[in-house]
Amino acid sequence: MPPAVTDCLARALWLKPPYDCELREQHLPERAPGQVTIRSLYSAVSRGTETLVFAGAVPESEYERMRAPFQAGQLPGPVKHGYANVGVVEAGPDGWLGRHVFCLYPHQTRYVVDTDAVIALPADVPAARAVLAANMETAVNALWDAGIGVGDRVTVVGAGVIGGLIAGLASALPGTDIELVDIDTGKAALANALGVAFRTPDNATGNRDVVVHASASAAGLNTAIGLAGFEATVLEMSWYGSAPVSVALGGAFHSQRLTLRSSQVGAVSPTRRARRDHRSRLALAVSLLADPRFDALFETEDAAFDDLPAVMHRLTRDEDKSLCQRIRYD
Repeated sequence: MPPAVTDCLARALWLKPPYDCELREQHLPERAPGQVTIRSLYSAVSRGTETLVFAGAVPESEYERMRAPFQAGQLPGPVKHGYANVGVVEAGPDGWLGRHVFCLYPHQTRYVVDTDAVIALPADVPAARAVLAANMETAVNALWDAGIGVGDRVTVVGAGVIGGLIAGLASALPGTDIELVDIDTGKAALANALGVAFRTPDNATGNRDVVVHASASAAGLNTAIGLAGFEATVLEMSWYGSAPVSVALGGAFHSQRLTLRSSQVGAVSPTRRARRDHRSRLALAVSLLADPRFDALFETEDAAFDDLPAVMHRLTRDEDKSLCQRIRYD
């Protein structure tokens, strides 16, 4: 067995809301039996959750529920937050050395965790794409929550990372008709890469069986409600932090007998909860990233770990159109 790592130095991103952050050095703990030491290869910034934490926009009522699995510090901050890390095992029990793994860990150059906290990447899932695993887990939960089935007419409003993953997964179901809706016509390229139709709100098809909203805007949610057919489900994926949201529940909302429901990855969907746990759901999500279509979500050039503070500031700007911002560890 390789020797335990003692006094190994690592660096991590710490958020200091509102709108401040820094890279801090820390020493790794000694690796215990049943643990692995991982050197990060890639991580990814969640443009939804992490930028809200960075902005200090998490309501106090959600401080504990918003904890990342390996978060250090307490909200509102300073806090080490994040949950999309892919690395290589540098030390660990027999059979682990040299394996590429995914872990729900923050942005940090090296770290030590239990083996049951990581998912080994299948041979057909490249490390660079595997940083989407946490987002894919959210998408898997969304399909379970929405009950999307064979032949359904599905619209996804919001062509971001979550919306793109949901549309891509749903399009693999036989007979489904998938539309990806966004106000940015540049997102047509993403829809084309995923093999789904692109629409703007003014030319999207109505009378849909399921509408998934993932634009994190009130306008997008109201568009989603307007596209739903009689007794259809509108699944809300967006999280708005402390921002109020105005929803049009007049008009045809009641006469159409619509169901508006939330989906959140913190709990396994009740439709699968008796047979699936968090680890098996995450393992499924990792395996689904064998699909090369999802490389289209990395249209922005990878950023270096040393540049993370500047990246966080850039991602909060409305004019930045990045989808999944991948971070490389050189």
